Amino acid sequence: MSVTIKDVARAAKVSVATVSRALNGHNNVAESVRRRVLSVASEMRYSPHHAARSLSSRRTHTIGVVLPDLHGEFFSELVRGIDQVARECSQHLLVSSYHGHPEEQASALRAMRGRVDGLLVMSPHVGDTESLGENLAAMPAVLINSRPTEVGQVALGIDNYGGARAMVEHLLGAGHRRIAFITGPENNFDAHERQRGYLDAMASGAPEQQTWIVQGDFSEAAGHRAGLLLAEGALPDAVFAANDMMALGCLFAFNQAQVSVPGQVAIAGFDDIPIARYVVPALTTMRVNIAELGANAMRLLLDLQHEDMQVERRPPLLSPQLIVRESSRPRHA
Repeated sequence: MSVTIKDVARAAKVSVATVSRALNGHNNVAESVRRRVLSVASEMRYSPHHAARSLSSRRTHTIGVVLPDLHGEFFSELVRGIDQVARECSQHLLVSSYHGHPEEQASALRAMRGRVDGLLVMSPHVGDTESLGENLAAMPAVLINSRPTEVGQVALGIDNYGGARAMVEHLLGAGHRRIAFITGPENNFDAHERQRGYLDAMASGAPEQQTWIVQGDFSEAAGHRAGLLLAEGALPDAVFAANDMMALGCLFAFNQAQVSVPGQVAIAGFDDIPIARYVVPALTTMRVNIAELGANAMRLLLDLQHEDMQVERRPPLLSPQLIVRESSRPRHA
């Protein structure tokens, strides 16, 4: 016979309600009790009957995650952080991508209705606010790295502007004056903020220098194209790419063109994806704890589902950390 929640409660010497709260990740359970319940449930191989739970509680115990893409280390790290908290709280994930096409986002969100208790949505496209307001009004939702909306969703993001300024200030402090910037996609909010940080830092720290913008799209291929283009003419002192993937593509292009990094040109990125520390030379970047970003967003959403929890609609931005490695060695060195 299958093990029931009453069996777990009896073995753990707690009430059925306490077992339910512990398994569902509610905060009003003592940590020692939660550990005992989870341990007993595991030993007894208890598996909740999700259909019955959904009928009785009107909850699916499933969280929807809608992302612009699933390819690349950034998104795998983000989902890893989300999943870690989901497993701790006995939640399942339903993950969908709109493949970088903003017009498909509304369809992906509508497909989640009735299947999930809440949504985690990354919507970095600049013109998405009206569509988001229409499609997120019916359930709890947390936006990740998205432009602020006028409809009051909880949003968690990174200080892209401050991080970009800090990187440019580091490069200027290392003696680099002619700094080229490889942008992200034109309609991407993160990319806009990082470019704004670059422009303001150059205006403040090197007003005599012209800014140097090279178009990119966050992909390795875009960074590679930008690197080949830059290698054809007078080289900049440094290249700051709006993310690590483009920085790595640029580094590969410079290697092909026999441009020495950092001997002739310094390179820096943004995100600190895992591979950034293992390339040669190791990449200077702004570290974003991507997995922790996902984990924090998941915790915010779970808190939002409990009406008694006070949730700040726009928590403080997460501050990236400057990580200096060999790729941005000072010019005098």
